[in-house]
Amino acid sequence: MLQHLRRGVCLFLALGAAAAAQASVVVVLNSRDATVSLLDQETYQETASFAVGKEPHHLMATPDNKSLIVASAVSNELIFLDPRSGQIQRRVPDIIDPYQIGFSPDNKWFVSNALRLDRVDLYSYDGRELKLHKRVPLAKMPSHMAFTQDSKMVFITQQGSDQISAIDLATQTVKWTMPVGKLPAGIAMTPDQKYLLVGIMGSDYVEVIDWRAQKTVKRIKAGAGAHNFRLTGDKRFIFVSNRVSNTINIIDQEKLENVGTIDVPGGPDCMELTEDGKTLWVTLRWIKKVAVIDVPSRKVIKLIPVGRSPHGVYFINHAPR
Repeated sequence: MLQHLRRGVCLFLALGAAAAAQASVVVVLNSRDATVSLLDQETYQETASFAVGKEPHHLMATPDNKSLIVASAVSNELIFLDPRSGQIQRRVPDIIDPYQIGFSPDNKWFVSNALRLDRVDLYSYDGRELKLHKRVPLAKMPSHMAFTQDSKMVFITQQGSDQISAIDLATQTVKWTMPVGKLPAGIAMTPDQKYLLVGIMGSDYVEVIDWRAQKTVKRIKAGAGAHNFRLTGDKRFIFVSNRVSNTINIIDQEKLENVGTIDVPGGPDCMELTEDGKTLWVTLRWIKKVAVIDVPSRKVIKLIPVGRSPHGVYFINHAPR
């Protein structure tokens, strides 16, 4: 019996070690190379690279965390990866121009921004299949998205027309559209659901919008090319990447103030944060690298070579979003 117990313990430890090793895989999308790089979170080395459809820009996990969806915009397909190993599970064709993708908080809606085609496509998702419900035309270049917590609305930035629009998900219609700053990109809802934060890529600030009143209430000074957001695990603060000034700012979402700056080279873009909130991984669009940042010291501790124009980044052991 003791021998069987020892074998069981050894098997348990082995499986645990394998799971831990898989959990350390970092998935990076190289948009211009049409490839995925897999990095080891502990050694900072690339362990594999493989081809996917043209222009993979953004990615996100399925609601059950069993798959990681890569949106290949020019190839008009979604590629499902194993989020622990990074290996391809399946491909879903005929999803037209999926630039940015997202699930509503209640997981009933899958939204795909077709940036080249100036529209937003709304799908239902049953855990396996996507069913198209409606294509909603917008002004020009729908980019990023944010949802209300009750899943009633999704807000879409439009880089080409300097606007954001609110889409009512129940009726699948545009409820309102309002002007914002030049080249709006990333968008995030504050935890209290009062404001939308919009990265103004054509300038150097984050625009704060009272979405119920449809008006701008503040501009938070950031860096040039304010682009994308990543929440910290405690939800009090949020990072914003600034692609032109080569910085990342830390925004206090209660005070609506910029409270810190991290210098990062090469056009910082998408970000992922470790579960303990201590390490931030950032894709660097212009220099074919990923930066690893020690958050407490606000210092870059490693630059990892990847493919051309790295964009989306993900690992399964991440901080809450």
